[in-house]
Formats: sequence, structure tokens, C-alpha cells
Amino acid sequence: MEITIKIFRYDPEKDTRGHYETYVVEGDENDRVLDVLELVKGKTDGSLAFRRSCAHGVCGSDAMRINGRNHLACKTLVRDVGANITVEPVLGLKVKKDLIVDMDPFFDNYKKMLPYLINESPLPADGRERLQSPEDRARFDESTKCILCAACTTSCPSYWANDAYYGPAAIVAAHRFIFDSRDEGASERLHILSETDGTVRCHTAYNCTEACPRDIKITKAIGEVKMAMVTGSLK
Repeated sequence: MEITIKIFRYDPEKDTRGHYETYVVEGDENDRVLDVLELVKGKTDGSLAFRRSCAHGVCGSDAMRINGRNHLACKTLVRDVGANITVEPVLGLKVKKDLIVDMDPFFDNYKKMLPYLINESPLPADGRERLQSPEDRARFDESTKCILCAACTTSCPSYWANDAYYGPAAIVAAHRFIFDSRDEGASERLHILSETDGTVRCHTAYNCTEACPRDIKITKAIGEVKMAMVTGSLK
């Protein structure tokens, strides 16, 4: 089948502003949008720039806007978006070239959540690891699925309006540790999230949940963090 793909192009060494270029390639309805981009880059225009790595929905590097919505190009099939495709970089982050954006601000916000286990208590006397019940693990299981693709954060109107907002992905990272029964840093993370650029900027638009390629209930996770801030309870 014939696939028409319109791609946002921007080369900082040549362009003063971005523009769109349209390509027509032969493909199949079962191809992924990533496959179509590879066809363009490999057979038509080798200057096209985009990120990709595992190509199996695990690394999260190929998040982009496809027909106006955030998706992973490697998980989006042509048959699901049609033979006329428009591909653009995600919003809210500076475009470095074509579909590549500067991820540094996103990861800076992630780091602010202290995304690692904090526990200063002595290890168990028998020398074993800190054990956890299946129920305790289930409490934060969903937020461990985040692959840091930024699809949720860059679909958030609050983040578009103010990039100082930590964003949904950062709050999900905090949730993963706040509700971990082995962790002792919940109060510190909740204090960070209580700041002006924290959860107060979330207006529950649900864009983040809809954009997540891992089907994480992000809005629910943010709500649980907000509730913990109000009640002081981690149950």
C-alpha cells in the first residue's frame, strides 16, 4: 500500500524555524510508524533525525506526536492511524533536530524525585535482603512500569504552560518509592512535591493517562500522592 507521511523537519544549522516535508513510501498496514520512518531515512532522505533503540516499546526513546497524539512510533501500527500520517516532535521540550527533543529538563525533574531506595536502617540480622509481602509490592507495582518516554509529561497542558512543573512522569517516579514499604524517604519526596512546581499544578486533565504507552493509570497515581500529602497516610 502507498503511505503518505508528513514529517516535521528542523535543522538548527540551516533553518530559522521548523517546516514540514511529505514523503510517499510503499509499506504495509501492519508496519509500525517506526518502520515507515526507517524507510524514509534509509531510502529517501538520510538526513532525517529521530531517536530509536530497542524498537519494542521498552526503551521509550521514540516517543513522538503521531496524528496529533503522543505515541511510541515502535508500538503504533499504520492500520491504526491510517495511510496519511503526520509525525511531529513531542510538545513542551526544545527541538534539537527534526523529531529529536532535548530530554535534559525531563530527566532533571525525574532526578528531583530522589528515584532510588532510601533506607538508613540496619539490614536484617540474618543478613538477608529487606523482604516485602506480595501485598506491599502490589501497592506500587503499576508505577514501576514507567519507561521514562516522556509521552505523559509532554501531553500535559500544565507542563506546556509552565515547564518548571515537575510533570506526571516525575510524580509517578516519586509514587514508586513513596509507597514502597522498604523506603524511608516518603516524607522528603512529599515535601518536594508540595512545592509550587509540584502536584498543585496538576489539574487532572487525564491527557497523561491517555498518552501512556504502558497503560499506567497516571492520574490515579498522582491522586494517591496528593492524598498522602493531605492525610499523611501511605496506605
